[in-house]
Amino acid sequence: MAESVYKVIELVGTSTDSWEKAAAAAVATASKSLRDLRIAEITNLDMQLEKGKVRAYRAKVKVSFKYQAGD
Repeated sequence: MAESVYKVIELVGTSTDSWEKAAAAAVATASKSLRDLRIAEITNLDMQLEKGKVRAYRAKVKVSFKYQAGD
């Protein structure tokens, strides 16, 4: 098996419904422009608040994809 190299980027997904949907939004958007996504790791969860109520859920997600020459 040949060695491979992967690049890791950090994204922030948001959702008004849940952290799970926020993370899924980040991955879905990344998959539109990045090839060969491999791993997604949630590194942080937080919320945007407004007047003491949850306005949005946010998920920081590290996504890795296979690095190819020219990327």
